[in-house]
Amino acid sequence: MKIANFALAAIAAATLAACGNSQQSAGQDASATTPAASGKVVRIGSANPLTGPFAHWGRDADNGVKLAVDEANAEGVTLNGEKATFEVVSEDDQADPKTATQVAQRFLDNGVVAVVGHLTSGAAIPASRIYSDAGIPMVAGSVTSPKFTQQGYNNTFRIIANDLQQGQALAKFAVSELKMKNIAIIDDRTTYGQGLADDFAKAVEAAGGTIVKREYTTNTATDFMAILTSLKAAKPELLFYGGMDAQAGPLVKQMRKLGMTTRFMGADGVNTAEFAKLAGTAAEGAYASSAGASKELMPGFAAFNDKYKAKFGSEIQAYAPYTYDAAKVLIDAMKRAGSADPKKFLPEISKTQLQGVTGPIAFESNGDVKNGTVTLYQLQGGTWKGVIPAANVAASAAQ
Repeated sequence: MKIANFALAAIAAATLAACGNSQQSAGQDASATTPAASGKVVRIGSANPLTGPFAHWGRDADNGVKLAVDEANAEGVTLNGEKATFEVVSEDDQADPKTATQVAQRFLDNGVVAVVGHLTSGAAIPASRIYSDAGIPMVAGSVTSPKFTQQGYNNTFRIIANDLQQGQALAKFAVSELKMKNIAIIDDRTTYGQGLADDFAKAVEAAGGTIVKREYTTNTATDFMAILTSLKAAKPELLFYGGMDAQAGPLVKQMRKLGMTTRFMGADGVNTAEFAKLAGTAAEGAYASSAGASKELMPGFAAFNDKYKAKFGSEIQAYAPYTYDAAKVLIDAMKRAGSADPKKFLPEISKTQLQGVTGPIAFESNGDVKNGTVTLYQLQGGTWKGVIPAANVAASAAQ
């Protein structure tokens, strides 16, 4: 079938508010890009879960940063009259808030001048305070919690839509288009999962739907039978999960094992090939969002995809285009400032006007990307495809 893209291309947060060589430190990825030429070494931190259940996301995001840095080094950049060689310092934050703050401190100790990351909201928010205190710019390619840019820091930016936008789009689609009135919710109690579920619940009720049951789990759980048995008695038409694919996959399989025909919906944490693999045929027909444009609508995706495959020999998971653009934003700001001194190039980030792989990039005063986009998908034949119709939901979500 022809893929139709559900792009909410003009949902801004304001509209809606009214998802030498460096020394290797503990936990640092040994595959980090190493400078091969003399001159000024500019270290950019890349913070992601590189081990554990979210490593497939983290490696993907880290690869995006590395590709951007490789291109900058091939281009040749001069800062303050001196040739600059960019280096990626990759650290494993394990998607854990405490570990993330330790990673942030290691970045400072290693002379990192800017950070792309962290991958998850739960890791990014506590780490952002450390970067703010040190005056280190932070551009996130996957952090979707609204709280990230509500802290009042002048150093935090994101190039992806937030969970308020995702929650409203998903809820509008569930109630207005799918005609689901009785909805159950499970979240994993993380900053990302709980915040997304809260936003979704509010939007469901505002659209005229009813939350018949709400349950909680963790981001390490594997057995959901007790929770699902409780939900089954409430007879929901749709189950929304706020969390990641590592739990969503087994959850859907167990839901079908219990004989539940309830439709399943998640957000960008579920919109992955890994979810389809973990859930198998039980996932068929599931819905999920992406806090960004679909690949078909990304103006630079085709060329980026070819470069990514050539360098890493693997398929893009989700956020590599966004972290690639995030690194490009940082390097572009340094070039315009003529300096890798954070005090000099941080003010330039807010002035960004860049055509990225993911689309045009400019920032609101709080660091949110302007005109954040949300895309909705359905899993069909094991592949995520854009859902239709889009126009009615796009219009109602913008009201």
